[in-house]
Amino acid sequence: MLEIKLYDAAGRAAYLAGFHATQGLISEGTGRSVKTHMGVRAQLHRFTKDDPRVDAELRAFLGRAYDLKTMADYETGPGSEVSPEVAAAAIKASKRFVAKMTELIEGATGRGHC
Repeated sequence: MLEIKLYDAAGRAAYLAGFHATQGLISEGTGRSVKTHMGVRAQLHRFTKDDPRVDAELRAFLGRAYDLKTMADYETGPGSEVSPEVAAAAIKASKRFVAKMTELIEGATGRGHC
């Protein structure tokens, strides 16, 4: 997406990757599915608030990336497009976030909780 200059789509995809990875963590940890942005963020906070493996930047990722999704999906006019730099940073942060969620899921497997 970055190579073909679809920066809005890249920002949206960065968010969705993190959102779905977090849904996986929640599902592994609770056996339930959470479908809303606010529900996913609340559960993520609950699971990771005292976990030193998840730093403040990772905890803030979904909120920041959601802003990119909102911009891509709903905003119009000047300044409403995701810049190449912001899109690239979002993709980089998303990769780190998804890797951490994967690590947490793998650690939770077999224990029944996160």
